[in-house]
Amino acid sequence: MSRPAPSGYAGFVTRVVALAVDALAINVIAILIGGGVNLVASLFGHHGSINLIQALFGAAAWVVWSALYLVTFWTLTGQTPGNRLLGIRVVSATGGRVKFRQSLRRVVGMALAALPLGAGFLPVLTDEKRRGLHDRIAGTVVRWDADDDELPTDPDRRARELAAGVDGDGAVTAVERPPDIAVRGER
Repeated sequence: MSRPAPSGYAGFVTRVVALAVDALAINVIAILIGGGVNLVASLFGHHGSINLIQALFGAAAWVVWSALYLVTFWTLTGQTPGNRLLGIRVVSATGGRVKFRQSLRRVVGMALAALPLGAGFLPVLTDEKRRGLHDRIAGTVVRWDADDDELPTDPDRRARELAAGVDGDGAVTAVERPPDIAVRGER
């Protein structure tokens, strides 16, 4: 996917569409599991409506399932299926992969950002790194996946590569090449 934003940080609309795709996946899976549970319950003679306790249990299970979905994908790959579809990735603000605790803080931050009618997501529109409340709480940013190569796993890697005369692709730079090695086409 081409890099639409010059800053390298994914914007509000892209992130909303990715979240909508993930919400669809979360809910489809929850509906399928709920239907399976209902089918099994009907085999054991339960035919009727659910009580308040069962409804609360179902709501709690949905919240846990949603959090598990997001935390698992962010921690393992930095991308949910919605993020992958749109070509974006959640990374640590200091560079590298998102840790488990950061993913947990990000989910809690998303809930807090949604509480005041979604106002916690609005800083994505104005922040230079396009971070919302949840990104600030977790110490994360959302970047275009094509930019992921620019994010070293440790912040000092680029400085070591330059000092060693190696560019980002692992090739020896022209300045550091010994004079006795001919460049292609030269003799």
